[in-house]
Amino acid sequence: MLMNRFLSRFFVLLLACSVLSAIPLEGAAYRSGIDVLDASGCRELQGKRVALITNAAGVTARGESNYAMLLRNGIFLAFLMAPEHGFAVNVEAGKIAGGAVIGDTLRVYSLYGASKKPSAALLKTVDLVVFDLQDVGVRCYTYISTMKLVMEACMDAGVPFMVLDRPNPVAPLPPAGFMLEEGFESFVGSVGVPFLHGMTVGEIAQWLKKKRFQRLDLQVVKMEGYRRELFGDELPGFAFVSPSPNIRNIETALVYPATVMLEATAVSEGRGTDAPFQQFGAPFIDSAQLLKEVQAYRLPGVEFFSVTFIPKSGKFRNEHCFGLKLRVSDRERFSPFATSAALLLALQKLYPSSLGLKNGAVFFDRLAGTPRFREMILEQVPLEVIVEASRKEVQEFQRMHPLRFIYPEP
Repeated sequence: MLMNRFLSRFFVLLLACSVLSAIPLEGAAYRSGIDVLDASGCRELQGKRVALITNAAGVTARGESNYAMLLRNGIFLAFLMAPEHGFAVNVEAGKIAGGAVIGDTLRVYSLYGASKKPSAALLKTVDLVVFDLQDVGVRCYTYISTMKLVMEACMDAGVPFMVLDRPNPVAPLPPAGFMLEEGFESFVGSVGVPFLHGMTVGEIAQWLKKKRFQRLDLQVVKMEGYRRELFGDELPGFAFVSPSPNIRNIETALVYPATVMLEATAVSEGRGTDAPFQQFGAPFIDSAQLLKEVQAYRLPGVEFFSVTFIPKSGKFRNEHCFGLKLRVSDRERFSPFATSAALLLALQKLYPSSLGLKNGAVFFDRLAGTPRFREMILEQVPLEVIVEASRKEVQEFQRMHPLRFIYPEP
């Protein structure tokens, strides 16, 4: 029995290690938390029963799966836990993700199924929970909500929690958007940071511990050589691995905060196409008319083009959609939140009976973290007024939390 279990685990290790690349680590200026841990021989985990929260994007700089790295270092890995989209990162947003088994012995529990929080009974079977997920820097992206719930569960169960930090791929974008309003918390908005927050998961974990979970035994394995003034594709030694089905590259991560609010409307956000979040549309849209309306805002750092597409899944499946495609032309000047507000204002002005802001009010307000944004769009409040109102909220957050960063600002 023990020999069979050993052989099965050895098979898992060999299978996962097969994805190793030939990229050497020596001399690299940058190391993620998982690589820092590996370089230490996982010293902090030796002799402990470990649970790991991750998905298929959780790899080392060499491309080795994080769970394989832990097994290679002789760590007793009791089980894995996976967030929204499942361990294999192939479940669409909002769809229930089931559990799985890797190599016949390594069980994966879903944190996006019947429950989004591990039970105390499950947590008490391990000595430590490790979190290693790639975030995209936007509050409604649910991995930080998963982290918050597990931190709370670990604190209540008396189980230590470790975060293996990873870059925020859009960290240079200034914090923006409305703050989370009391009474509008949800799984797409549970952490009280700006909509576009500029923080790493390790920084958010430390901030949450100070604010909410003082009794939690938290350790953040910090990155080495991380520079927050660089986008993910500018950071030497870092390779962005798609953390969810529709965030496939840095270009998509850049525009995601500008178009994600369309999820709560009757407009397709491009799911089911080759450019999700980079394009949007609907059968009722006149592309030329919308393009003219959007271009009137003279939004900096972004260009728009008329587009036609047929989604293979999601809204308007197999229907012709007409809309716009975004291209970020200047990252330094691009403002995702201002772009989002301008697009919504234009769509509401042109298609007030079709956009569906009133029907989608509950979900929209959850994504936005407040009803204010939706109400301003419906009332056609000028763009500069919306941006200024959100800026004041962000500035107050920054004033109240000046020590929220682990890594120095440029």
